[in-house]
Amino acid sequence: MEHFLNYIADAWTDAGRALTVHNPASGQPCATVAQAELADADRAMAAARACVNRRSLTDVRPAERVGWMLNAARAIREIADEGARVCCMENGKRLQDARDEFTEAARYFEYYAGIADKLEGTAIPLGKAYLDFTEYRPHGVSVQIVPWNFPVSICARSLAPALAAGNAVVIKSPELSPLAMTLLVRAVADAGFPAGSVQLLCGEGKTVGHCLATHSEVDQIVFTGSVATGQSILRAAAEKATPSVMELGGKSAAVMLPDADLDVLLDSVRTGIFFNAGQVCSAMSRLLVPASRYAEVKKAVVAMTESLVIGSGDEPGTDLTPLVSARQQQQVLSMIEMARAEGATRLTGGYAPDRPGYFVAPTVLEATPEMAIAQQEVFGPVLVLIPYDSPEQAIAIANGTCFGLVAGVFGQNMDATLGMARQLRAGQVFINEWFAGGIETPFGGTGLSGFGREKGQEAIYSYVQTCNIAIRLRT
Repeated sequence: MEHFLNYIADAWTDAGRALTVHNPASGQPCATVAQAELADADRAMAAARACVNRRSLTDVRPAERVGWMLNAARAIREIADEGARVCCMENGKRLQDARDEFTEAARYFEYYAGIADKLEGTAIPLGKAYLDFTEYRPHGVSVQIVPWNFPVSICARSLAPALAAGNAVVIKSPELSPLAMTLLVRAVADAGFPAGSVQLLCGEGKTVGHCLATHSEVDQIVFTGSVATGQSILRAAAEKATPSVMELGGKSAAVMLPDADLDVLLDSVRTGIFFNAGQVCSAMSRLLVPASRYAEVKKAVVAMTESLVIGSGDEPGTDLTPLVSARQQQQVLSMIEMARAEGATRLTGGYAPDRPGYFVAPTVLEATPEMAIAQQEVFGPVLVLIPYDSPEQAIAIANGTCFGLVAGVFGQNMDATLGMARQLRAGQVFINEWFAGGIETPFGGTGLSGFGREKGQEAIYSYVQTCNIAIRLRT
């Protein structure tokens, strides 16, 4: 098996121990990766701090950072095919979806390259005796803890704006899928950024992740993952009031209005909940349907779900890929069984297919809004169908969880769809297409879905602080 390394102080570095990575489609070991320890975390943070102290990223003209960013984008595109094979192997996703992660990563670097030389302050008039202006300053050392579901794309989502703004970055990769990220960092490391700009560690969250989040040298924390882990990190961040960006998942609802086009809705259900086996923070995990069309929609959704082809990511024609691990598979199956015990009706799926790997059949459940399956994040291919009688009831159900990441509305009357969208509690609302938008559109949540925004122009301001400089002039 191939062995992958960490990147610390501008060198690819092994460790005394190794983590074994498994292929989710077979359950078999496929590679190993160096398992970083606390001493490695200290070295990585020291290298990043040295980069910050040298002002290597901030004393250059911003146009130089633009050049480095574009170099990285080109290098990422060049390794997309190689990286896709690794990502498919370790994560289980379809080969094309894995390739898309690298393409999206390159786009993040291209997009934020266009912003790197446009972080402009403002002049504030205070009268003739004063000169007052603002400037944006990077936080310094940004610790970024990346999840396992879209490791390459989500890593680039935070890494690119952080570097564009002049921060040095220490990345903690996920234990379950750390391999493809090493190719991403290799491309960035060869792009011309100053020494110490980027570090990559693979280690256990409870040790290395905790060390990085609580380290004396950390100036910012960016985390995507579970609510419980995010809360633990925030408690640590509170000790130094460390600025943080948190994306903690969701239980997102799509509201179908009575005049919605059923084919348009079904296309979005297919991708909204079954893409990447439902392992998506912004998945369409609840579908709210008007009672007048409930029987029709239920029949169509079940038929579409049962038509999906289950297979590994490298098999042509696969619609539904495996979950990332045996533990994740068992968690999803357990939540389905608890839902049935609570009174939910299984319309289709809800079992592990008789084949190797960590698969769960695409599942549709009928439930009431207060059931746990309609309140808690499953992070698997499980859709909950819920009928409603009035728009007011639909809004109450959609907003009736502790999450608020994304939401969606489907309908042909724009007044009605937009009116509904404006009442949904979410950081992003889709109309007539789930996952509409792109890297240009701000993304982030409310409530237990977290705070701060990634993507779009707004995200760059998560990676800087505003400093005001006020000068008394001699007059």
